[in-house]
Amino acid sequence: MQIVQSPHLPVRPEWLALRDEPVLEPSLAIVDAHHHLWDRQTGRYLAEEFGRDVASGHRVVSTVYVQCRSMLRQNGPDAMKPVGEVEFANGIAAMFASGAYGQARCCEAIVGGADLTLGAELDAVLEAMLQVSGGRLRGIRNPLAWHASPAVSSSPVTPPRDQMTNPAFRQGVRMLGRFGLSLDAWAYHTQLDDLYELARTAEEVTIVIDHFGGPLGVGPHAGQRAIVGAEWKQKLARLASLPNTRIKLGGAGMNVFGFDFATRALPPSSEELAVAWRPYFDTCIELFGVNRCMFESNFPVDKGMFSYGVLWNAFKRLASAMSVDEKTALFSRTAATTYRLAIAGDNT
Repeated sequence: MQIVQSPHLPVRPEWLALRDEPVLEPSLAIVDAHHHLWDRQTGRYLAEEFGRDVASGHRVVSTVYVQCRSMLRQNGPDAMKPVGEVEFANGIAAMFASGAYGQARCCEAIVGGADLTLGAELDAVLEAMLQVSGGRLRGIRNPLAWHASPAVSSSPVTPPRDQMTNPAFRQGVRMLGRFGLSLDAWAYHTQLDDLYELARTAEEVTIVIDHFGGPLGVGPHAGQRAIVGAEWKQKLARLASLPNTRIKLGGAGMNVFGFDFATRALPPSSEELAVAWRPYFDTCIELFGVNRCMFESNFPVDKGMFSYGVLWNAFKRLASAMSVDEKTALFSRTAATTYRLAIAGDNT
């Protein structure tokens, strides 16, 4: 896999501070179904930084940490180096469990990054991850997002073009079922047919589609939102027909979605974000239903475009017409069920 310069937007705290909103529906329980933590040259986002965002006023009760190549082991076999990330996330979970960083149970579920093309070696890697996870390992994610255009990039790692059709990778995905683990998949809308075939051949594995299923708005897809939307919906409908699929609603703060909010004098309001994302939200609800959809922050990646508080206000605006039970599914229950979190999902 090729490692490239980070394509993520820089976080500008002073700019984000220009937009302050009161918290909508503050009693609504939230499971943040997708976030990262890291300490890199491009910035630090660890327990203290994430804890401040989680404490912004929304009732975040639990979170899911997702693979991002943080704290890989420096020494030992390459196959075992990602075990260090699971160990790291489990340590962060213990810090939050102490109550020192607030009441949320952050990193209560962990999605690790074992190389699923390892073949016979994969068993030992997954066993090691389970051992160091404190019982929190719930899934695995490998880099999958690939596009022929160099103008399309959302990850510092570019995977092989044919990763999802690679027999070794497919075998690794099916092996996750034996360990009770799911697969998180971040792929562009142009790759959803491959993801469908992958999910169809691994019926016993829950496939979690990240970031709305990746409808692109940059490179050759810039200015083509209606065309992309139609293609994305058609491909996503095939995936939704498979009962082992779930989808995360979020991630649209990445450059690849083609929104220009980060170039404006003021950060976007939650109303602006809700209007921009409404077509994605409505389509996902139509295709998957609330019991297979879950909201995610994708922080700190999306923090270059909006704050944590404004983001969850935008999600609450998107779901404003939903019933109490439907909101419970979107904001907590689907994530809790998918990642086996012990929460009640009580929004009263």
